[in-house]
Amino acid sequence: MQPISRRQAILLGGLGAAGTVAGGAGLIWTLTSPSGPVSGGELTQPQEERSADGQLQVRLEAAPGQILLAGRQATAFGYNGSVPGPTLRVRAGDVLKIKLVNNLVQATNLHVHGLHVSPEGNGDNVFVSVEPGSSFDYEYNLPDDHPPGTYWYHPHHHGMVADQIFGGLFGAIIVEDPEPVETSAERVLVVSDTTIDGTGNVAAVPAMERMMGREGQLILVNGQSDPQFSARPGQRERWRIINACVARYLRLRLDGQQLQLLGMDFCRFPKPETVDELLLTPGNRADLLVTTTTGDSVLRAFYQNRGSMPGMMGPGYSARNPADQPDGAALATLRVSGEPAAPLTAVPAYRGLGDLRSSTVSARRQVILAAGMGMGGGAGMMRFTINGREFNEARTDTTVAAGSVEEWTLTNTSPVDHPFHLHVWPMQIIEENGQGLDTAVWQDVVNVPANGRVKIRVAFKDFRGCSVYHCHILDHEDLGMMGVIDVR
Repeated sequence: MQPISRRQAILLGGLGAAGTVAGGAGLIWTLTSPSGPVSGGELTQPQEERSADGQLQVRLEAAPGQILLAGRQATAFGYNGSVPGPTLRVRAGDVLKIKLVNNLVQATNLHVHGLHVSPEGNGDNVFVSVEPGSSFDYEYNLPDDHPPGTYWYHPHHHGMVADQIFGGLFGAIIVEDPEPVETSAERVLVVSDTTIDGTGNVAAVPAMERMMGREGQLILVNGQSDPQFSARPGQRERWRIINACVARYLRLRLDGQQLQLLGMDFCRFPKPETVDELLLTPGNRADLLVTTTTGDSVLRAFYQNRGSMPGMMGPGYSARNPADQPDGAALATLRVSGEPAAPLTAVPAYRGLGDLRSSTVSARRQVILAAGMGMGGGAGMMRFTINGREFNEARTDTTVAAGSVEEWTLTNTSPVDHPFHLHVWPMQIIEENGQGLDTAVWQDVVNVPANGRVKIRVAFKDFRGCSVYHCHILDHEDLGMMGVIDVR
């Protein structure tokens, strides 16, 4: 990563207060820019760090710099000079130690999204503030029975989350399977979106787009624009797909190939499920098996209607118009040719995470997600609340008895979807809009549709301490749609 000028550093420090993305310094070029993105290069994988002897110790430096994105240099944020940051591969029972070094000019911190680890002290503690020029030593002790799966890490300093992730601060975490799944190849595909102006600087985001939830003009996979990769027919590949977008929903298709969903978020299914398409809300991950068939296939993201607020037709809204891209946005291209590959062994069955539907429920709660004009947010501004209140770090919104099982009804009174994320403790979906589910479905980001409701159950086991729950449209989180939970 090349160093940046003092002026660029100052711009990159102005994140939240200036109302710009990464303080006005850059990630993606507008579609009309003469120096637009370079598409079609060979897909690259993020650098990997693997645990050994029960431990992984890494250093993550969050810093601005000149980073190669979409085939061109842009002024962006990165962990260790890259977008995405390194992929961290660990096993259940491991200790993950991360020294976060903050070379930004504003505060930051780290959240290990989806990991079932302690929220206290130097664990997954989102109340930590790592000031510019300082560092913090995180330590995460994974339980011996921690679920395998695809997770990710990103900043979680309130008010700056959307800007810092849009700026390039994110990376994958893999908790390995106790019994390996035989594949021909495994690929980590971190999907992000952002917008850069013609000079290589991130364009300012108007208040209207923040209220709706920003969607960048280009979508990247591992920092690349429509990268390509090759396979032989009959191969079984494992794709770990992470939606690291601030607000964009990804409705994904890979026509012409055989797709089986191995799991969502941290949850492995008992056996793979055949799918034609899948929907990832911001923060969701998919563990996908692709059995290859001869020919070229494009992984595409199609328009997903996540609702709209009355009068919200400001700049960038057209990016959510399905007429703009009826064939979807090309994310990556798979080219399959050559001699057929030998068949692989069957995917081993997985026991799963259990089922809370027959558990004793100690408390039932209503969690109301609301957004709207005229709620005291000021002229032309909206308020984003949970149970009528905006986030306050000093206030505890929910107190839970450790070891209990609770049932929460998530009700969305607004005309836009809100993906709900609870840190530390996984959620089992019980009902969606009054319809019960036939199987045990576990996720750590649950979409609550506009004017809809979802019922979940949570086992508050293993850990005590304060954490948070929030909308994972990260602009909404920064604008107040977050609450504090204390498990004691």
